[in-house]
Amino acid sequence: MKSTRSAAAVLVWLGTVVTILSRSHGDRNVYPSAGVLFVHVLEREYFKGEFPPYPKSGETGNDPITFNTNLMGYPDRPGWLRYIQRTPHSDGVLYGSPTAEHVGKATIIEITAYNRRTFETARHNLVINIMATEEFPLPFQAEFYIKNMNVEEMLASEVLGDFLGAVKNVWQPERLNAINITSALDRGGRVPLPINNLKEGVYVMVGADVPFSSCLREVESPHNQLRCSQEMEPVISCDKKFRAQFHIDWCKISLVDINKVVPIYITRADPGNGILPEFGEYDPPSESLKARDFFADFLITLAVPSAVALVLFFILGYTMCCRREGVEKRNMQTPDIQLVHHSSIQKSSKELRSMSKNREISWPLSTLPVFNPVSGEVVPPIHPDNYETTSMPLMQTQTNLQNQITIPQQRPSGDNYVMSTFRRLEVNGIPEERKVAEALNL
Repeated sequence: MKSTRSAAAVLVWLGTVVTILSRSHGDRNVYPSAGVLFVHVLEREYFKGEFPPYPKSGETGNDPITFNTNLMGYPDRPGWLRYIQRTPHSDGVLYGSPTAEHVGKATIIEITAYNRRTFETARHNLVINIMATEEFPLPFQAEFYIKNMNVEEMLASEVLGDFLGAVKNVWQPERLNAINITSALDRGGRVPLPINNLKEGVYVMVGADVPFSSCLREVESPHNQLRCSQEMEPVISCDKKFRAQFHIDWCKISLVDINKVVPIYITRADPGNGILPEFGEYDPPSESLKARDFFADFLITLAVPSAVALVLFFILGYTMCCRREGVEKRNMQTPDIQLVHHSSIQKSSKELRSMSKNREISWPLSTLPVFNPVSGEVVPPIHPDNYETTSMPLMQTQTNLQNQITIPQQRPSGDNYVMSTFRRLEVNGIPEERKVAEALNL
């Protein structure tokens, strides 16, 4: 009894669904309808006949074959058409949902098959003639997210037929069409981990001519909305009709009534001057252009600034070279007494500089730091760095000298001795008698 019901559901689906499933057997024409899912399978078995067989007779090869699809004259496919092929040993699939704006336009898709063993190619053309349908667009559209399916698995005719049959049982429409199929990766989904046979997920949009059933409306109840916000599965009465084969995420279901959708018209700003209209054609300038002489522009750009710079150079040279008074003229206008005074100052300065170069005077011990051998402290000098030495007299008198000793000076025979004065030097408190001994030996 159960098998009879499933067979009847499949027969009903075959009578109502107008989704186009075609096989690739060479250059051919297909006639999909606008707003209805279009699926075209590129079979590897057919393209194997286009390539030479294996060198050894009796061997059946499994050549890796990949496909490249593009719109004739363009590097890519139309925006509504997608292509998928998991591995070089699986069939390729073209799928998509054409829109009403493509009706009446023949779309030629170039299909190029690459044999990865022999590096040979085979090319066929697929002519897609999009037809208009009065039944589209169906006013009630529902989009389901199936978690346990990949897009190429869902595109198989048997799997898609089972899903549409389950939807028809819970919706009970008169007309039911598959509108579009989109991989979850194209919606921003993440690639699943290669464990536990996880799937990437797929979105399936279907359309019907009757309002949504009460089962589909259950997801809009406040209780189920609260469970979805808490990342819990909602309670749907008809979920068991899908659960055997399809795991649907009811929190991501989308129910749209296009009769209630308010169209949004975007007004574009008026283009200003110099902007081509939306469908304008490019009109390049004429090839017969007149030659233009740039000599006058060269003179204005280069010659005029050079002439101004040259005039300024002559003015500066005349001022610096021809308007100088000179040393002789300056001396003639200066009084003699001022010249003599200035000359004496220069001679005195030169003499003092020459004398200062010949001085070799060491720093006095009173300006050096003293080390205390008991405490280990460094006592600052008597005269610090900022000590003002300019107040000291250039020549000290006899009363200013300290630590002096008086020694007799020997004269020739017959003369009396006179006393000479020497400065007594001390190093670490010990008097230095070297100067006294030298004086006595004279």
